[in-house]
Amino acid sequence: MKILVNVMLAVLLAGCAGPDVQQYKTVSPTLDPAEYFTGVTDAWGMFQKRDGEVTKRFHVVITGTQQQGVLTLDERFRYDDGTTQQRVWRLVNDGQGRWRGTAADVEGEAQGTAAGNALRWQYTLLLPVDDTTYAMQFDDWMFLIDRCTMINRASMRKFGIEFGQVTLTFRRRACTP
Repeated sequence: MKILVNVMLAVLLAGCAGPDVQQYKTVSPTLDPAEYFTGVTDAWGMFQKRDGEVTKRFHVVITGTQQQGVLTLDERFRYDDGTTQQRVWRLVNDGQGRWRGTAADVEGEAQGTAAGNALRWQYTLLLPVDDTTYAMQFDDWMFLIDRCTMINRASMRKFGIEFGQVTLTFRRRACTP
């Protein structure tokens, strides 16, 4: 029985393993988050439950500014049900592709690594649902497609169990590929 439990645990942990962002280090175009997000960017996205059902769609207008080594992203969400939300990120580049950031509804500090055309961004979002707030672990993967367009796929987990995914397409305003 102990062997069976260990094998099941190994399989479960292997399922959590994913690609290393460094495998994208030679892929172009190169993503520089500060360069990409400075200015105004639109994003369109959706949330899917783990069974694939789309439960929310949204549009985000992101205004990015840089001051004294801090990239500030002011995100304004409008959901398909008419509700709105704002999140303000403050991001700092620690060098060698490492990023860290904070936002009011993020527990602790977000950590990210950029390499080539990819950015992996991990954080715990405090997600309000009805009268309860859930601490959900996000694992975001952003991929720069061209200098104007980026695609983001995020897995949302609690206790190691995936509850859903968020998919976004970003498009910089006043940009030509």
